[in-house]
Amino acid sequence: MAKALARRHAQAIFQIALTQKTLDTWRIDLKSLAQVLSDEQTQHFWDNPRVRLDNKLSVLKNLLTGVNPLVLNLAGLLMARGRLGIAGDIVVEYERLVDAHYGIEHAEVVTAVPLDEANQQRLSLELGQALGKKVTVKAKVDPVLIGGMVVKIGDRVIDGSLKARLENLHRGLLAR
Repeated sequence: MAKALARRHAQAIFQIALTQKTLDTWRIDLKSLAQVLSDEQTQHFWDNPRVRLDNKLSVLKNLLTGVNPLVLNLAGLLMARGRLGIAGDIVVEYERLVDAHYGIEHAEVVTAVPLDEANQQRLSLELGQALGKKVTVKAKVDPVLIGGMVVKIGDRVIDGSLKARLENLHRGLLAR
């Protein structure tokens, strides 16, 4: 439910930012908002029901000087509805929408051994050519894979791991 709410808020924000041609400004302001709201030292203040909403908004306005007033309106809406916890999810969803708008895909690449920077860049270029988009690679290590790699891009998974190949070979032999 929280992810769906965050997605709806992010889509509305994206439309506003797109219309106003302020995509990057919103990205920065939303990150600032999420950072302030998730700070452990101020968390008790934001969650305290004894502190009035207008006092919280006043403090927030002082902490976020220079941000778009609509970001402060969003913060007020989230506070009023008890949804401050989705601010980080809104940032993630908004960034996904902005990246899609700019033609950027994010790939999570899991390998059995760490990839060096040169291999990450080469893989990024190859994936980008295959997709016709710019691809950024986030590398992870999972020794269980034995060899090869698993690439996740959005909802797509390309499993080129040695573990998967061995499992497929095993299933094929059992089927015969």
